Amino acid sequence: MALPLRHLLLALAVVAVWGSNFVVIKYALHTLPPMTLAVLRFSFALLPACLFLRRPQVDWRNLAGYGVLIGVGQFGLLYLAMRSQISPGLASLVVQTQVFFTLLLAVRLRGERVAGATWLGLALAAGGVAVIVAHTDGTTTPLGLAMVLAAAFSWACANLLTQRAGRIDMLAYVVWSSAFAVPPLLALALLIDGPPRIAAGLAAADAGTWAAVLWQSFANTLFGYGAWSWLLARHPAGRIVPMALLVPVFGMGSASLLLGEPLPPWKLAAAALVLAGLAINLFGPRLLRRPARPAPP
Repeated sequence: MALPLRHLLLALAVVAVWGSNFVVIKYALHTLPPMTLAVLRFSFALLPACLFLRRPQVDWRNLAGYGVLIGVGQFGLLYLAMRSQISPGLASLVVQTQVFFTLLLAVRLRGERVAGATWLGLALAAGGVAVIVAHTDGTTTPLGLAMVLAAAFSWACANLLTQRAGRIDMLAYVVWSSAFAVPPLLALALLIDGPPRIAAGLAAADAGTWAAVLWQSFANTLFGYGAWSWLLARHPAGRIVPMALLVPVFGMGSASLLLGEPLPPWKLAAAALVLAGLAINLFGPRLLRRPARPAPP
């Protein structure tokens, strides 16, 4: 069954926020150490929203698992990698391997069936990803690539937890799960960033830095993950997750608009492949199931 138009537009809004967010992350990392930025992001996502939202009726282990996977596994690793090991544009690309991780985990652990049109769409989108990888400028390192791949796998595992949570208040789910992200992130900030760097980063933070932090908390975390989890609770992973392949397209667009990065023909060709793959994934199964019209007498 095809996505309702409202759900499709909501998914597009989420990936637009996520795509532009990599530019925002890089801006914040110029001032704040990576794990400190992660602590602030999830602290503001938790407070004061948890004072107004009831804890969702879901098992504590599910809530804790989601918080740790998204907070520490995804963004802790992503921020560490983006500090100096990988560029924002390439990070926005590599982290989308979560699409493939999620689909494979859904097939292996939940027994979901993936239509042939979905695999064809993913193959086309993967071709677009390959085009982008073939034209990178070599600024990434093996360690940075490994950290972002691990972040993508953590995101994929979190996607399955949201499906298992069912139809609950997903905004409350994201808010309360942040309570389990903050303590381990704070411990890692003290261990990796160190108190002197934490203090120096907070002292140097200006209005732009704090705006970037709040964008991380409210737009990216509360809106983005709340809406994404809401969609995953209502549709199969194979229908929603491939939409995230648009994140690199929005990432390249925001980098071009805000950072002046060029958009050569190879980038446009890669974006066209990704969009074609998404179109097949979204509309292909419906077209294949459409009954043929009877021949005229």
